[in-house]
Parts: sequence; C-alpha cells; structure tokens
Amino acid sequence: MPPTTTDIILSSIVVADCSSLPSIDRQTSVELDKRYALGSDVCSFHSAPSKMLHDQWFRECVDAVLEEVVFKGTDRKNKVVNWKSPEELKDVIDFAVKRSPSTHENLMQHIKNVIKYSVKTGHPYFMNQLFSSVDPYGLIGQWLGDALNSSVYTYEVAPVFTVMEQFVLNEIKNLIAFNDGDGIFSPGGSIANGYAINCARFHKFPEVKQKGLHGLPRLVMFTSKDSHYSIQKLAAFEGLGSDNVYSVKTDSRGKMDTQDLEKQILEAIAEKAVPFMVSATSGTTVLGAFDPLLGIADICKKYNLWLHVDAAWGGAVMFSKKHRYLIDGIEKADSVTFNPHKMLTAPQQCSVFMTKQKEILHLCHSCNAKYLFQKDKFYDTSYDTGDKHIQCGRRADVLKFWLMWKAKGTEGLEKHVDHVFKISKNFVEKIKNRTDFRLVLPEPECTNICFWYLPKSLQNHHNSIDFDTKLHKVAPKIKERMMREGTMMITYQPLNDLPNFFRLVVQNSALNTDDMDFIIKEFVRLGENL
Repeated sequence: MPPTTTDIILSSIVVADCSSLPSIDRQTSVELDKRYALGSDVCSFHSAPSKMLHDQWFRECVDAVLEEVVFKGTDRKNKVVNWKSPEELKDVIDFAVKRSPSTHENLMQHIKNVIKYSVKTGHPYFMNQLFSSVDPYGLIGQWLGDALNSSVYTYEVAPVFTVMEQFVLNEIKNLIAFNDGDGIFSPGGSIANGYAINCARFHKFPEVKQKGLHGLPRLVMFTSKDSHYSIQKLAAFEGLGSDNVYSVKTDSRGKMDTQDLEKQILEAIAEKAVPFMVSATSGTTVLGAFDPLLGIADICKKYNLWLHVDAAWGGAVMFSKKHRYLIDGIEKADSVTFNPHKMLTAPQQCSVFMTKQKEILHLCHSCNAKYLFQKDKFYDTSYDTGDKHIQCGRRADVLKFWLMWKAKGTEGLEKHVDHVFKISKNFVEKIKNRTDFRLVLPEPECTNICFWYLPKSLQNHHNSIDFDTKLHKVAPKIKERMMREGTMMITYQPLNDLPNFFRLVVQNSALNTDDMDFIIKEFVRLGENL
C-alpha cells in the first residue's frame, strides 16, 4: 500500500528515539512515556516527540486539518466563516491558559474549535484580501518547513534552504530582467518596502549606517497617494518621518501622475530638502493600478533618485507573456518588492526583496557577528546570507514557493495568472450593463474589481441630493449580512471622495464563470429590502 499524505507529513517529523539517550535518562524517558501513554492521556512536558506518545495523536491532528480545513474548508457547499462576536467566541472557545496540563482529547477539541470558528481563507468565495487559496504543494512545503524548523542564516544550519534561496531568487531576478543584483526573502511586503527605503538612503548617504541621521540634510521621498500604507509606516519607523513622504497625485485610474511627481521633486529641492527615492506601485491595493514605470524611471534618472517598485500584488504578471506589459520598465528599477503569497497564492507569508545593486544589502545591514559569520569556516561562506538581513532567526519561506514552482513549472504559474485575469474580466463583463451594479473603473487593469451594488431603492435615484450618502451605507449593511450568513467574504472601502464600494479580488485559479454568477446572485439576495 502506498504511503498516505499523513504518513508523508509525519515522516518529516523527527521522532525521539530513547535508545540514543544515556541509560538513566533512557529509563526515565521510557517510564514517563509509558505512564503518559497508558495513563491519563495528559500531555507530556517533553519538547521532543515520542512515537509512543504522539504518533496516533499526530495522525488524528493531521487528518482533522486535511478533512476540515483543506477539503471541507475549500468546498463551495460549506461556509467561509461561522461568524461569532468577540464575546460569543469567548463563550465557545476556552482561550485561558492554565497551570495544569491538558489531555490530548481536550487539546483535540480545542483544535476542532479553532478550525470551526476560523475564516476559511482557502474557500473559493473568500475574496476579501490580497491573499487566498490553499495551494496543495505550497501547503506541504509549509508543513515540511515547520517540521524541520530551520533558521536560514548560515549554510551549516540550513544547507538546503540557503542554496534553494539562491536558485529561486536568481530566477525571479531573470523574470524582472535585472542583469545583476541580489535578493532576500523577507517577512512580508511591508518589511521588503522597508528594505528598499534603507538601501536607498544608504546608497545616497552611506555614512548613515554608522553615524545615523545626525548631520544629514532633510531627506524626502515620493510615492502615490494610492500606494500601500507601509511606505509611510516604514519611513516613520526608519527615522525619516511620515511628513517627508510626499504624496503624489494619481489620475482617474489610480496611476501616479508623473507631471505632479516632477513638480513635487522640484518643490522639495527649492525647500533645501534632498530627494532620494521614488516608490512606484505595480498593482495598488484597492484599484489595482499599475504606475507608469517608464516615465517614472526617466524622472528618477534625471534627478538621480533610487526607484523602488512595490510589486507585492501585481508583480505576478512577470510570469505571464500576455500581461507582462503592465510592468514595462520594472527592469529600470533599483529595487522591487514581490509577494508570491498574493496573486500566486503561496501560503502566508512569502515575500521577496530584489535589488540590482549586488552588494548593497550586505553593505547596508552587515554587523559581522563573530558567533555566526566566522570567516575561517571550512565551506564557501558566500552561502552564509544572514548578515544581509535585519533579522537573525528567519523562516525557510522559500520552501513552499520552490515546491509550488517545481510542481507547476513556470508554465503552470503563467496559466494561473492568465486564468485569474480571464475570470476577473468575465465578472466585469457580467456586471457592466446591469442596473444594480456600477463599476468604479470601467476597465480594471488588475484582478481587483471595484463596484457598487445598488439596491432597488437607489436604482432610479442617481441624481438625488442624498444619493451618495445613502449609497455609502449599503456596503456595510450587505457586508454584515454576508458575514453573519458566511456565504462569501468580499471587502468594502471608501476611496477619496467616493462612497463605500466593494472590492472583489480574484486570485484563486479554481474559480470559474459559474462562481461569478453565484456572486452576482448572492449580492442581489443579500441586498434585498435595502
């Protein structure tokens, strides 16, 4: 009989072998294991797994996750969420941690409750955020990585993953079309954007690493008003101050206005400030807009500014020959953020920071900790990459994406991207001529579709003086009904002076045209009587 999925997962977990322990410890361990296994099923305090104690329990846990999360949690017949208020949730889950140990039986009940009341983000109708799906190959990579529990900073501690990162990052570098450069996996796109700010500042003023901001002129950077909030947050975190992040106007489609960008650069220079960086966006969070990178790159070259492209969301189009044009000019950037956990649906979290400046990550961040990065090691220490990071301990996030890429090939990832664009286009075509839906953008660039749902009470009152006020209240009410019934999850938000609208995000390549029909019908049902 071939091994089951559970067998494969459990084979990656190192089971404690008592025969390897000193005699007195071995005897004590065996006695404890027998007592726990044959007695009250109380969880052992030992931090190592024991086949006698944990084999059956591991299998029950893995089977529960496979059945309830991976399969039932992605089944269209089941709910996306079993909604409970915070107070109700406290009544059904015992969140308190206690002095005495629990039993495996009680622990299993806690696990089942966690599953029952958690949002099933792998469900096809979870279209609430810029992540979704349960990719089968990515999931196995995630589990395997957690079982191995590596920390990727030196080759001796993580030999497989340091080499694996090199290969994956090199392929991403080629897809971006950087002739040279370097890259790292980082804990999310926000931190990757922070790396960009730090590298750009170091590139302009390398003395900042030792001397800090003291003595430097006022540094300013530029990003569009629709860019991700992490740009301002990380600028504040790194001591630049959010007031020194200049917000550039966008056009009617949400793209950065290059004329306003150059105008603001000149104004900053006139104020005796020193511009050092522009952060463009390829796939904005709400509208999915792609900034005009070629024009922005020309301005950056003219004023000697570091060009960063936050392609956390839209960067996946680098895998698609059909949609690659959306990021034309990305090869001119000095750095790029890209999140495989977004459009490519790798498990959370999986983010990379790429730069064409080959040595800058090491120059900018290295501290040469002698207890980790000894220069007289017996192997090639160029694989000891940890000194390029601001972290020390770091997960092997590369593994899940590498396994996905191995499984599907670049061709499969391209098909995935093309499919989600096709399905999003199908939804746009279905609603564009309906009287109960109105698109925010007639032709969305990405797979974010922003729209208003108009209940019957508003469909013939577009010109009424309080139309926007009433429309603003529709989305929150429909979202409440949606969450309480658990049929789907689609977020809403205002933007600029626009009333609340919905943003449906297509990134699950299991979605089809029938699913789009269901979503439309569900909005009609949920919006009834409003």
